[in-house]
Amino acid sequence: MPIGIQDYHTPATLDEALDLLGRYNGSSRVVGGGTDYFVDDARESGGQPPHALIDVTGLQGWQEVRREGDHIVIGCGATHTRIVASPLVQQGAAALMESCGLIGGPQVRNVGTLMGNIAHALPAADGTLSLLALDGEVAVATPGQALAWMPLAQAFRGPGKSAIDSTRQILVAARFRPTGRSEGSAFARVMRPQGVALPIAGLACRVAVQNGTIERAAIAAGPVAPTPFRAARTEAFLRGKPASADSLTEAIPVLLGECTLRTSPHRASAEYRREVLPALLREAMTRALERAARAA
Repeated sequence: MPIGIQDYHTPATLDEALDLLGRYNGSSRVVGGGTDYFVDDARESGGQPPHALIDVTGLQGWQEVRREGDHIVIGCGATHTRIVASPLVQQGAAALMESCGLIGGPQVRNVGTLMGNIAHALPAADGTLSLLALDGEVAVATPGQALAWMPLAQAFRGPGKSAIDSTRQILVAARFRPTGRSEGSAFARVMRPQGVALPIAGLACRVAVQNGTIERAAIAAGPVAPTPFRAARTEAFLRGKPASADSLTEAIPVLLGECTLRTSPHRASAEYRREVLPALLREAMTRALERAARAA
């Protein structure tokens, strides 16, 4: 445990976790699997460590993937491995199944959580991109307040900067509407080496097709902006276009035009990402369109 942390709590209920947050009054921090937190803490030399960590992976009622009305709900204790194995996700959110199945290696997926992936707020976070393409929402719990749902897109302020204060709030769950008839979703990315580095680029999408025409498209990509990014102009361009390879080719300049690609000294140049992103669009959208056709 990092030097400076005095206590590690594993509350069994959400009320207990909120009570701990209130008692520490900003001097504790919520963690899930901790696969990002402990690496970041070891790497960063500055900053004051929290007095305590509050592990929310054991909260009763928030460890599973379940159906609630029109939504699939994923609790803060659900690991990537559990999400990938969920029939609900396999059938209704193929993009999320694919992205959570690529995060890290088996050891990370067995411990890490989707809520932790979201809370880390990296612009290329795999699970986050898929949830964004699925029009996901997240539930935030604050001591003394009712549980509040908010659009996932509002949960980010900048690279690695979350709108959710992990010293005073708990990211409890995420939810989204599963794909239905004539709908499909998919995720594609490139990274090297697998499991031990951040992605060079990733793209998630969801499409609805009607009579061979793209009725709706949702596309999330990263790192192409300071936060996980919805490609709204590309989505609008594809709406009403034939569900074909030619339409995807025509959409590439639109996608590149709304993305801000940068060079990373440890992963890839902006020029390389500019070459990769069209391939990811074709790969993910083609797979999503095929799934939509099978679901007709």
